[in-house]
Amino acid sequence: MIKLFKNAQVYAPTPLGKKDLLIVDEKICRIAEKITGYEGLPDVETFDLEGKILTPGYIDLHVHITGGGGEQGPASRVPESQLSVFTTNGITTVVGLLGTDGITRSIENLVAKARALNDEGITAYTLTSAYGYPPTTLTGSVEKDIMMIPPMVGVKVAVSDHRSSNPTGEDLIALATAARRAGLLSNTAGIVTMHMGSGKGRLEPIFYVLDHSDVSPKNLLPTHMLRTPELIDDGAELVRRGGYMDCTAGCTPDEMEQNAALILELLGREGVSADHVTMSSDAFGSQPRFNERGECIGLTYASPKYLHQTIQSLVRRGLPLEEALKLLTTTPANVLGQKEKKGCVMEGADADLLVLGDHLAIESVFARGKTAVWNGEILMKGRFE
Repeated sequence: MIKLFKNAQVYAPTPLGKKDLLIVDEKICRIAEKITGYEGLPDVETFDLEGKILTPGYIDLHVHITGGGGEQGPASRVPESQLSVFTTNGITTVVGLLGTDGITRSIENLVAKARALNDEGITAYTLTSAYGYPPTTLTGSVEKDIMMIPPMVGVKVAVSDHRSSNPTGEDLIALATAARRAGLLSNTAGIVTMHMGSGKGRLEPIFYVLDHSDVSPKNLLPTHMLRTPELIDDGAELVRRGGYMDCTAGCTPDEMEQNAALILELLGREGVSADHVTMSSDAFGSQPRFNERGECIGLTYASPKYLHQTIQSLVRRGLPLEEALKLLTTTPANVLGQKEKKGCVMEGADADLLVLGDHLAIESVFARGKTAVWNGEILMKGRFE
């Protein structure tokens, strides 16, 4: 199937001005001032965007695609994700992972769900293991999981959190070395995504890795980095040392606005830019509240809708759209080793695209060249939606 987009105001995310785009199957084949000769041909769909903004589809690096939760017992387990919840919020690529519960939420289920999402029309990757250390794997080895199971691009572990196994710097060196080696051999990212709690250690184990090994900072991705001012300070230092940090968008309107303000302040720091900061939703992951005794006193779960709402908030606060978009496009694509394939509008890239209308509202979504949402109507759904 061929699609022709006319009169699109392209943010790639760099502003390109008004362009036409030619999409063949899943790829962007041509971008030009004017593309003619295709209108009216059989099997060519033409979309006149009338000057509306066209951006890359969003990459969400932290999603509990099989559901999270469980901190208040089995009844608090969060339901699995559904395809249209991602696409209606502009998300065309996800990284699925496990959380606190690595027992009833298995890696087998995670891989199967990622394969289902790929079959249904978006792009899904996974991470092996969960919170605990030593890691839990399918094959008995982090390296083998990443090498032999196609959706796998890295490994998950929890650090500096009362629910973690408190891995040391040496533990992280071993884990990151295995992930990096597997990434090189399988041509995947080989990342170590680290759930960061508000524990006293903060990023000390990560700095230990950088100071005592040859592991590249690009293989280490701490997430939930807006928890405390001290954690944000550590994240800024990690970025200055060439690393990346991932910020969670929030799970309520107030928290989203607070986090948007924190991200804007972070991006204003010396040596910190959106080229090394990503944002993710933690969607379908539980958001428990603990008292001073470590008792869970409340629980809700995160929604992917706050990703785009954060982009809108950042732009309202004065951040240029092209800079805000990096948090969900080019920067996570670089983390995943998918530069110039995902998270961009360029010839040869995957046709994952958003059309934004008034007030940057998401009007239409295209995933791998297929129309997922058009003018607010959901056209692509999961089998059981």
